[in-house]
Amino acid sequence: MRVLVIGGGISGLAAAHRLVTEGARVTLLDASARLGGKLHAGSVAGAAAVDLGAESMLARRPEAVGLAREVGLGDALQPPAVAGGAIWTRGEVRPMPKGHVMGVPGDPAALHGVISPEGLARIAEDETLPRSEVGEDVAVGAYVAERLGREVVDRLVEPLLGGVYAGDAYRISMRAAVPQLFEAARGERSLLAGVRGIQERAASAPASGGPVFMGVEGGVGRLPLAVADACRAAGAEIRTGTAVRKLVRREEGWRVVTDQETLDADAVVLAVPAPAAARLLADEAPGAAAELDAVEYASMALVTLAFRRADTGGLPSGSGFLVPPVDGRSIKASTFASQKWGWIGEQDPGLSVLRTSLGRYGETAVLERDDDELVALSLRDLREATGLAARPVDTVVTRWDEGLPQYAVGHVDRVERVRAGLAAVPGLAVCGAAYDGVGIPACVASGERAAEETLASARAGRGGE
Repeated sequence: MRVLVIGGGISGLAAAHRLVTEGARVTLLDASARLGGKLHAGSVAGAAAVDLGAESMLARRPEAVGLAREVGLGDALQPPAVAGGAIWTRGEVRPMPKGHVMGVPGDPAALHGVISPEGLARIAEDETLPRSEVGEDVAVGAYVAERLGREVVDRLVEPLLGGVYAGDAYRISMRAAVPQLFEAARGERSLLAGVRGIQERAASAPASGGPVFMGVEGGVGRLPLAVADACRAAGAEIRTGTAVRKLVRREEGWRVVTDQETLDADAVVLAVPAPAAARLLADEAPGAAAELDAVEYASMALVTLAFRRADTGGLPSGSGFLVPPVDGRSIKASTFASQKWGWIGEQDPGLSVLRTSLGRYGETAVLERDDDELVALSLRDLREATGLAARPVDTVVTRWDEGLPQYAVGHVDRVERVRAGLAAVPGLAVCGAAYDGVGIPACVASGERAAEETLASARAGRGGE
């Protein structure tokens, strides 16, 4: 069976890896000159290897860590060197409150300092308020604000969700983005009681014993390159700089028209962002295409700054901090990369690397500024937050235009409709961040699911061999 995988991000590469190891003849096509999508390792200050995209993966989900081990990166996996995030709000960098689920507390007492006395009193009303119906789905921010007040959303839920989706908590689907909270809301009248139930179940579950997050020495951006190498070693062909223009369903399979040639295949795995998938599916699966065309995206920028280590001695301990948009700052987060990842400091002990992120859904003005302005905004906010007044020895600005899909209310049902629309189109599967999760493990799982669907379809076509 010949399979064309369209898209060279981690989802497409994971699909290609699973397919080729199961014996399929695989060709992967990517329009850009670089594989990896949002996983991209680069350098700063001429030497220090750093991630210029996503920098860590959830280790409690096995897919990404497992794939890293399969492709020879097991020895490079490293947990963060420091624990303990923070939040910059009300004029101080404060420890992130403990005992919450995406910013929603089980015990309001943990929020002192972050939430005002008036806000804490509002949270307490949850215990006596009548049930808030969630129906088939509800926006995270809307539901939490109804139960606990807007301050919890604006000071905690918003920055935490923003760190994952660069989105707006008042638009993001609770069912898709925080399913634990959604189930708690359906089962409990009180949201506080629901969160306590989540925490009790987690405490009684068998301990995993491992770190929550994992990085890769040299950068998570090494992962897609290692997967690509493993695919090539198993016989796959990988082509960059090849844009796909059209998909045509034929009686015996698929015809894929690129900007360079026409290719035939038995099956296609489409691992591109929703807008690109919508364009390619418009003729062969118009219903699915219309659903995908409605998925919105957020843009963001990452600013990587390298300082002389001697100039950063006053930084707070920990891995960095989040910033609530309600506080009116330019940055939405900062990572103390050299503190968080030990291998960065080992490369050049004289350097200290920090990252900031800017931009979220609906915020376009800040991203219209040039790179120097984004650096200046980052330095201003870092100075106000931490007292860091030094000038960096080098900076790198990475822009992720339309980089993060937004899981709006109804997203789960939308994805089901997409898959239902594709079920009638033999030999076609989709995967990527637009479907079942934006994290690296979710994207790997999405790619592997698409590969399994493709293999199962082929087996069914051969009579179940």
